[in-house]
Amino acid sequence: MAALCMCGLAAFGQRPVHEIEVTKFVVDTSKQLDLIDLGKRLFKIKPPAAVDSTGQKIYFSILPFSQNVPGGGHALITSTTAGFYLGDRKTTYISRINFMPYTNFGRRIGIPIRSYIWLKENSWVIDGDIRLLKYPHETWGLGREHAGDEKIMLDYTYLRFYQHALKRVKGGFFMGLGYDLDYRMSLRSRSETSLADFTSYPYGTEAGKSYISSGLSINMIYDTRANSINAWDGNYANLQFRINPKFMGSTQSWQSLFVETRRYHRLTDDPNRQNMLAVRNFFWSVFGSKAPYMELPNLGWDPYNSSGRGLPLSRYRGKSMYYMEGEYRRDITDNGFLGFVLFTNLTTVSGPQSSLFLNWNPGAGAGVRIKFNKKSGTNIAVDYGFSKHHRGIHLSLGEVF
Repeated sequence: MAALCMCGLAAFGQRPVHEIEVTKFVVDTSKQLDLIDLGKRLFKIKPPAAVDSTGQKIYFSILPFSQNVPGGGHALITSTTAGFYLGDRKTTYISRINFMPYTNFGRRIGIPIRSYIWLKENSWVIDGDIRLLKYPHETWGLGREHAGDEKIMLDYTYLRFYQHALKRVKGGFFMGLGYDLDYRMSLRSRSETSLADFTSYPYGTEAGKSYISSGLSINMIYDTRANSINAWDGNYANLQFRINPKFMGSTQSWQSLFVETRRYHRLTDDPNRQNMLAVRNFFWSVFGSKAPYMELPNLGWDPYNSSGRGLPLSRYRGKSMYYMEGEYRRDITDNGFLGFVLFTNLTTVSGPQSSLFLNWNPGAGAGVRIKFNKKSGTNIAVDYGFSKHHRGIHLSLGEVF
């Protein structure tokens, strides 16, 4: 399933103790084991000199693998996570950049870059998402109007450019503005049925057309996770209100609201053992009757593309969506090298044959965690998810949320 490549040297000394840090849990990574340690022992690599307290070093984790993709077939994926500090680690959280290019050497190619950057002393947080994709995938229309085997294949080229800058107001609370661009080029159906006929939705479904959503967003974040790569405890909340006016280049004028909360609740006081219940939920809705079809809330296309394990990508779509998920995380070995997770999720959308908060669509599963880089907290995550009409394996570098 995967070919494995390791690289990375790190020193993730102590957790930040800045005023926005509310946790007492400090991980002693010297007691943990990861794949980098095993590589050093196998190839007799001498450990590097200690890193100074500013923690400016970059800690890489790289994982090439092959995985099933929406619509069938496999793609070669290389997932790279870089963790680093832009200030003294005692007062600055660890930043991260995720780069995951992929291709099937045919009709599918992707160059996505995600970033979550903490400036010195956590004064600002910069959230970015840049993608250039050639991304055929399936769609099932709105709500529950089509059964699991009733779907069509879409094809298009996609450019995304999101950049949000938020300044700390007080404690873990940040506010700021952002620019958001979604540009879908030459959208068309690769099935006999057109997208417009399949969905009976008149906006953003005309064959061969390109659609632009360009606008500003108001962003608020509450974040007390010292490490967003693998949260050891803390809380996270995100609110984004986005407007897409025609004068900024949008094909149609529309607005959206996304609200998410996450809680990481430890079930042990031992800071060197993982025993946690992580829960999250989000509400996502569009306003304005002319929002393009591809911009409607749908499973797997939330800001971090992390929802819906156990269900196909974009399985449910509507003008409003509510999603909730819980995951139990625990170590298997005392040194933290191996762990496991159990997860379950529920999705409800508005649309034909589906009422928001009345019709629920469940998914569940379990996964294994292998410690790749203990210094940055990066795990290899192998999850098996299932639902009523779908099951599959998902492999990634880092926690799902």
